[in-house]
Amino acid sequence: MNMNIADILLRPLVTEKSMGLSEAHNQVAFEVHPAANKIQVRQAIETLFEVKVTGVRVLNMTGKEKRFGVRLGRRKNWKKAIVHLAEGESLDVFEGMAEAGE
Repeated sequence: MNMNIADILLRPLVTEKSMGLSEAHNQVAFEVHPAANKIQVRQAIETLFEVKVTGVRVLNMTGKEKRFGVRLGRRKNWKKAIVHLAEGESLDVFEGMAEAGE
């Protein structure tokens, strides 16, 4: 599937776990397009953020069941990518978010 680079990365995942990965292992987590593969995610990160990527892990996340009164509904399924950056590289996706919270 031929996708635009801007369409592959949907949003960075800002959770306690992803922040811990960022600090301890130099890894960053993103929600990506469901049809994107590891190669496309790697190319998107390297071109958009100008960093060297050493590895990409992709996980298909199942949407949770939620109750809406009597009825049961389901959140959408989505795809998560954990990107391992080369040593010495950093990705400042979260800096603007930390400054906004101050």
